[in-house]
Amino acid sequence: MRAVAVSLLLSAAIAAPAFAQTAPKVEEQSIDQLQALMAGGTTSEAIVQAYLARIAAMDRSGPTLRSVIAVSPDAIAQARASDARRKAGKALGPLDGVPVLIKDNIETKELPTTAGSLALKDNLTGRDAPVVTELRKAGAVILGKTNLSEWANIRSTNSMSGWSAIGGLVRNPYALDRSSCGSSSGSGAAVAASFAPVALGTETDGSVVCPASMNGLVGLKPTIGLVSRTHVVPISHSQDTPGPMGRSVKDVAILFSAMVAADPADKATKDAAKYRADFTKGLSANALKGLRIAVLRPDMPEAMKAPYDAALAVLKSAGAVLVDVEKPKLDGMGDAEFDVLKVELKADLDAYLAATPKTVTARTLDQVIAFNEANKAAEMPFFGQEIFIDAAKTRGLADAEYLGARAKSLRLAGAEGIDAMLKKANATILVEPTYGIPWLSDSVSGDHFTGPSASEMPAIAGYPHLTVPMGLAKGLPIGLSFIATAYGDQAVLNAGYAYEQASHARVAPKYLPVADVGPGLEGASK
Repeated sequence: MRAVAVSLLLSAAIAAPAFAQTAPKVEEQSIDQLQALMAGGTTSEAIVQAYLARIAAMDRSGPTLRSVIAVSPDAIAQARASDARRKAGKALGPLDGVPVLIKDNIETKELPTTAGSLALKDNLTGRDAPVVTELRKAGAVILGKTNLSEWANIRSTNSMSGWSAIGGLVRNPYALDRSSCGSSSGSGAAVAASFAPVALGTETDGSVVCPASMNGLVGLKPTIGLVSRTHVVPISHSQDTPGPMGRSVKDVAILFSAMVAADPADKATKDAAKYRADFTKGLSANALKGLRIAVLRPDMPEAMKAPYDAALAVLKSAGAVLVDVEKPKLDGMGDAEFDVLKVELKADLDAYLAATPKTVTARTLDQVIAFNEANKAAEMPFFGQEIFIDAAKTRGLADAEYLGARAKSLRLAGAEGIDAMLKKANATILVEPTYGIPWLSDSVSGDHFTGPSASEMPAIAGYPHLTVPMGLAKGLPIGLSFIATAYGDQAVLNAGYAYEQASHARVAPKYLPVADVGPGLEGASK
């Protein structure tokens, strides 16, 4: 798999000189800007070539971000098809001809879907996940697959976010020694580095919003049931969902508009067609006027306090009515969630693996565990698989303890958590910092989550959660979360857009070798 990725990337690099004189600028370009280029005569093919050249120059050389596992062998052909449609006056909409990267736990027909694991290196299904089908119908160019925390960060409690045996360690474009968080690490780093304007991630709990926050991006974890999960390597049917990631709220809204669709194979999406819409239509710089917002003020690192206070001031100056709320005591919510995830991991992953091609030899969770043990040097050089082992011992979806844990976690996160806080504040939106400051990537001790974490309650409840850049703390990106109740996706996009337009808080990455934390490391001695 890695040889395929490298050869494809090298091919892109070799092709670069042929168009170097006229290559369009793609760094920091929005979807609207790319569409303006195409309306002015620049081809989608030239745009795709420019992105491929950028990936070749920066992903396995230069800053060596390791965010892209492989590029699509037919990306140029897809772009040429888009150009033909445009020439014939039959362009399909705002995504037509626009490159999109796909997290490598979401199936695409032209590339293996590995979830970062060598156990799935030959998982070439020849099919698209329905969410990818929807993007192709909208004319998007599927540019390639992004690296991720292996198995979407569910293998070990001591994992290092952004690392997979297939792709290596994703590096944060803001400071290369820092974590890109996970599990959609590659999607986050790739979009931050302008390897594509937008990408798909997936989230079970934090895996879209954390990498979006820590890579200076906008990321949306949608309401569960709006986007199909079929042909996505699963963790939990209760909490899994694909989600869009981009550098602006509008770009995320454009991508999300193409993703919402009912899927007969995913019962959770039975009502999705009711909510399919152009989510850009509601975006307005005035959306915060008169909007009541419940505000959480969790413990956070000192360096985050001023940016958070500044973000709240922006909301207030834009007309929002801010009401402070206290997070209720939700004892046992996290433990109950973890119990649910382990049971559903066993049931859902076994079902997925059973339907993979015969080239995949690990066809149950137990067999994946055995594969990892047999290939320990490659698969477990830094951390083990204790969550997998615990999940393999669970007793199935009919188990009373599992059913009780799901009911408990759902009640605490929803009715007694988000719902209660919004009701107390008479508000429709909840805001808080998304996560803490990106930590050092640590292959010895694993991740170092410090500071706030906004993902747990909306992930469990199935509610929408949008993160928008809040600026930098110690030179590293942090995000502001907008959370609503079920099907409030338009509401969080509207509020996030208005905040984004008022704050202009996002700062582009500089690919520094270490974080620019300011003076003081040297001490006073000479």
